[in-house]
Amino acid sequence: MMNKTKLISHFFSGRRNSISQYATQTESLQMKVLQRLIHQAEQTEWGESHGFEKVKDYDSFAATSGINTYEELKGFIDRMRHGEQNVLWDGEVRWYAKSSGTTNDKSKFIPVSRECLQDTHYKGGTDAVVCYLEENPHSRMFDGKALILGGSHSPNYDLPHSLVGDLSAILIENASAFVNHFRIPSKDIALLRDFEEKREKIARKAIYENVTNLSGVPSWMLSVLTRVMEISSRTHLEEVWPNIEVFFHGGVAFTPYAEQYRQLITSPDMHYMETYNASEGFFGLQTDLSDKAMTLMIDYGIFYEFVPTDELDREHPNVVPLWGVEIGKNYAMIITTSAGLWRYMIGDTVRFTQKSPYKFIITGRTKFFINAFGEELIVDNAENGLKAACDATGAQVSEYTAAPVYMDGQGKCRHQWLIEFARLPESLDEFAHILDLKLQEINSDYEAKRYKDITLQHLEIVPARKGLFNDWLKNKGKLGGQHKVPRLSNNRDTIEELLSMNS
Repeated sequence: MMNKTKLISHFFSGRRNSISQYATQTESLQMKVLQRLIHQAEQTEWGESHGFEKVKDYDSFAATSGINTYEELKGFIDRMRHGEQNVLWDGEVRWYAKSSGTTNDKSKFIPVSRECLQDTHYKGGTDAVVCYLEENPHSRMFDGKALILGGSHSPNYDLPHSLVGDLSAILIENASAFVNHFRIPSKDIALLRDFEEKREKIARKAIYENVTNLSGVPSWMLSVLTRVMEISSRTHLEEVWPNIEVFFHGGVAFTPYAEQYRQLITSPDMHYMETYNASEGFFGLQTDLSDKAMTLMIDYGIFYEFVPTDELDREHPNVVPLWGVEIGKNYAMIITTSAGLWRYMIGDTVRFTQKSPYKFIITGRTKFFINAFGEELIVDNAENGLKAACDATGAQVSEYTAAPVYMDGQGKCRHQWLIEFARLPESLDEFAHILDLKLQEINSDYEAKRYKDITLQHLEIVPARKGLFNDWLKNKGKLGGQHKVPRLSNNRDTIEELLSMNS
């Protein structure tokens, strides 16, 4: 039988060579991107008002504007959504990725231009396959089907051919015939709004397909796969799909789900590749599956800048381009894209582990942290702490959120963790103790505040009932797609809502 995968992989040789240039041509590749973006937007409203015709180098670009949040661009984006052209980007932008605003109920609408679809999102998906096949030359992934999960979309202000919805739905809606040939489920099922109905239909149809690869958010994919196992009455997923070999995952950290996937898929030939694909753009992926760090993809339609997180509160923080970052330092990421996001603070924080090429890990969100007592606890700390506690106790965590308790009736301050366990530890106290010790080990600020329980007392764990977090998302109309639960919060709004439902 013809090996379709080997045949298709020959078409990727040129792209493999291009990615190899990341190690030696960082600044030139990024400057080519910036020059292209500036040139295409020169006659837009934003370009004219910010003097793009005078931009000659990075310094002159940085002088065109300060750092922008969504609030600064919101008015421009809303005009674009109503059909205005040449506002932030050249021509008309018809697609808008709806970001759920994970710290509140307000949605953000991220423009997705035709250029952004092609030079960023689809290019990133292609490169994930390119890099995977480079790592696994004996792959047969194209001899079967890809199970790709997506969200839903709806008309945008009733404008013709204009859509707003989950990025994944926009990608599915505009997918090429080549991708559709290898993808399941069918578009009518993939774009269903009701996730529970979608999950049921996907599971019942997919069990009869030769699924070789998965793509989606780990939490939602796990929900679908669990239903597949229930319907098929099998013990392990490879009994349903003997040729399953890789899961391209992103959207949330994989660490809390890793053990559940290892138990579900026991094949030693199963691989996991992390991708960093957000509504705003496709930023990175694992080019080496033995290295947890991702490679920053620097020749897409995105120009990168970074701000040290300890300078975010300054009036004039030190903003640097990619070639100005330092290894081991925590940065907030700033992007300029081919959809008109100019010097836009995406809200994610990263730490670079190497240069040539630039590799990084996601450390959290600029808004997802706990710093109630000067402890500066970030999501990366939380993930590492939970992994240590799970490894030591045999527990498995499905979902979690944490927030400070500023002062209880005894005048005590602590962190409160609401955790939904897939497998409970024998002792919650032991789990909490190990988590607390690990957080002290990896975060010196947390350790200092925990010293002798003077400032911050021992953390508290509240077990969540099964399905609590899904019920919370469902009540907010955020079940499925790319929606996720805030992991850490400096206020108690989210955790109080969840606690009120935890019965």
